[in-house]
Amino acid sequence: MKKVLFIDRDGTIILEPPVDYQVDSFEKLAFYPKAITNLYKIATELDYELVMVTNQDGLGTDVYPEDTFWGPHNLMLDILKGEGIEFAEVVIDRTFSADNQPTRKPGTALLTKYFDETKYDLANSFVLGDRLTDVQLAKNLGGKGIFIGKSLDLSDDDKCDADVRDYIALQTDSWDDIYQLLRFPDRISTIKRTTKETDIDIVLNLDGKGDCDIKTGLAIDIKSYVYGDQLKNT
Repeated sequence: MKKVLFIDRDGTIILEPPVDYQVDSFEKLAFYPKAITNLYKIATELDYELVMVTNQDGLGTDVYPEDTFWGPHNLMLDILKGEGIEFAEVVIDRTFSADNQPTRKPGTALLTKYFDETKYDLANSFVLGDRLTDVQLAKNLGGKGIFIGKSLDLSDDDKCDADVRDYIALQTDSWDDIYQLLRFPDRISTIKRTTKETDIDIVLNLDGKGDCDIKTGLAIDIKSYVYGDQLKNT
């Protein structure tokens, strides 16, 4: 089965203009720092299928005419292809946020083929983007999210579940960090044991931060953390 790296476009691969949020001219086309370098390493060294997933508000309408979009977009793809970076698919939704269409991120209507469990390993796949809705898309797909940016975009909260932040595997503004996560993912093991007296579900992350939250169902739960080589309880 293939792992997939679903990648947002604006604010992730290329910089997003801060006023109108539209890369509708060649002058506005600029790559996110070190995106090309690390995308090349991901594409050539790792076993992820690359899929671009982008919302382009009103593309094809008077708000965003198509003839202003395709020139910069195709130039971006040509530059990436020249560096050995090709996408298996480029998925573009043209609706507005207010339309609430299932095709628009975080909806998955344009990505249904990736739910084929005989071909794709979504549990070990990632969605990379600069909005909380990208992380929500990761949850909706059954994968994990990588948030690129210095702060979470809280304006997306109305489209996201309360626990969506739990699906963030990494928050960073560095493409170097993204490559390192994909190159050396956390070593995680899950153990579940159910008897007549107990129901134990343990997730062990050897590369985690040392935090531990044990819920026993008793009056007092245990929260622990690793300090040096000793386990401290609080």
